[in-house]
Amino acid sequence: MESYRLQWTKAGRDERQESAVSYSAAAAEDYKALKEAEEGVSDVEIVKVKPGN
Repeated sequence: MESYRLQWTKAGRDERQESAVSYSAAAAEDYKALKEAEEGVSDVEIVKVKPGN
């Protein structure tokens, strides 16, 4: 199974943020929509992760 994480930019922070957990492709799409709805969050991306990471 392929795993994915989210990366995003948050207002007031210099570094991009990354989710601590991995998601399936379908779940990543759902969580991306939730993250995009958060105030101060922009540039949300789904990133494929290597197995074991």
